[in-house]
Amino acid sequence: MDSQKEALQRIISTLANKNEELHNFMETLSHSLAGVQVNSTQVVSDLEEEFDTLFAVLVEMKESMTNTIKQEGAKKTQELQHQLTQSGSALKSAEELLKFANNALDMKDEDEFTKAAKQIKDRVTMAPAFRLTMKPKATDNMNHLMVDFTQERQLLQNLKFLPVPRAPEMEVGDCLVSDNTVSVAWKMPVEDSKIDHYILEYRKTDHEGLPRIKDEHCWEVVDNIKTTEYSLSGLKFDSKFMNFRVRACNKAAAGEYSDPVTLETRAFNFGFDSSSAHLNLKVEDGSVEWDPQGGKGLENKVKGKENKGSGTPSPKRTSTTRSPAIRGGRDRFTGESYTVLGDTSMDCGQHYWEVKALKDCKSYSVGVSYRNLGKFDQLGKTNTTWCIHINTWLQTSFSAKHNNKAKSLDGAAPDRIGVFCDLDSGQLSFYNAETKQLIHTFKAKFSQPVVPAFMVWCGGLSLSTGMQVPSAVKSFQKTENGLGGSNSSLNSMAQ
Repeated sequence: MDSQKEALQRIISTLANKNEELHNFMETLSHSLAGVQVNSTQVVSDLEEEFDTLFAVLVEMKESMTNTIKQEGAKKTQELQHQLTQSGSALKSAEELLKFANNALDMKDEDEFTKAAKQIKDRVTMAPAFRLTMKPKATDNMNHLMVDFTQERQLLQNLKFLPVPRAPEMEVGDCLVSDNTVSVAWKMPVEDSKIDHYILEYRKTDHEGLPRIKDEHCWEVVDNIKTTEYSLSGLKFDSKFMNFRVRACNKAAAGEYSDPVTLETRAFNFGFDSSSAHLNLKVEDGSVEWDPQGGKGLENKVKGKENKGSGTPSPKRTSTTRSPAIRGGRDRFTGESYTVLGDTSMDCGQHYWEVKALKDCKSYSVGVSYRNLGKFDQLGKTNTTWCIHINTWLQTSFSAKHNNKAKSLDGAAPDRIGVFCDLDSGQLSFYNAETKQLIHTFKAKFSQPVVPAFMVWCGGLSLSTGMQVPSAVKSFQKTENGLGGSNSSLNSMAQ
């Protein structure tokens, strides 16, 4: 009976998965169907625009060439008209001289004839008719301005849609995820010299496998990539995976997308548990700040034995969302425990986050704690808390604290601190987040899940999560050996 139920349960699970796949596929088809209509309208519009541009070029060229013909005709007309005018004037002069010469032949007086003959000779020498060039300066031929559009007409008749670039292929083996940077690479299935650039799209998702149409994130676009690889750096890994796809573009057309690739981008994400925060701490998004006025309105209303020695009343429970797994039924921190915990616990694996002190922060601590830390307990003063403490008020100090013991650390505290918690090997390390230089390491046998823990007095802290363990830290941990210390001592070495 039980085996049949198990078999049926497997069948139900398989059917449910198949139903989800079919539902996603139908959404993809519906999305593509709608896209066909939109894209068809768009390409028709683009085609009309291209033809309008071509028509405009032809009209412009026609006007230009027509003007050239008109200018050439006007030039020839002017030259021939000038020659014609000159020839007419010369002809008139020649006719008058010819008439005078004919009259001279009829003269009877020898002296008059001699005188007339000399005049005719002199006038002939200077006559325009004998000085003009009897050759037209221009011809009526305009054939040199004729055009032959046979080749262009053939080209237009052979006009086709541009070949669309083929879809690239993602090189999954060359896609790397490290140090909150994702590097993706791809190739073309066949060489294409016409490709001008690539377009990469990516989005975060919590679903493994193919992207879903109705995903919680929109595609982000990186355009004009000239090579077949690209790196996205400085990412916050606040999702389990990221989808990537790429398309190739020539000067006029974009090809189909590559088959998408899904890369794992798991990292440790958490925030401040505001329900645990001391009333003098103001928690907002990724920061916590000291607020000396916090909770003063409740001081006169709250009474209880727990307040007699501390001078700071325990506040009433608030309506803020709490994390039962972290604080259980306990009240928020009070007294001089200016503490706030993270809202996510760790029981195995390797985790990393960074903390930066805000300007003029006088005193703060960064570390981890068991989740059952008492509301009056201070970080580093119990055997269930491990931290480094920075103080710049009155007397500057930089130390590692655990079980009410402090070890002074060399050098100045960095502006940004990286925290590496390796629960599998029982190790808690602190680094200069910029240089990745080790500051201090605790060796501890964590017998319970731990949570990130913070103390702030006068100032504030900024928190960065969604971070992978940096490769420099991983490399350092692999080569580091001989670290001392335990969950009850501070014999660990400061590097």
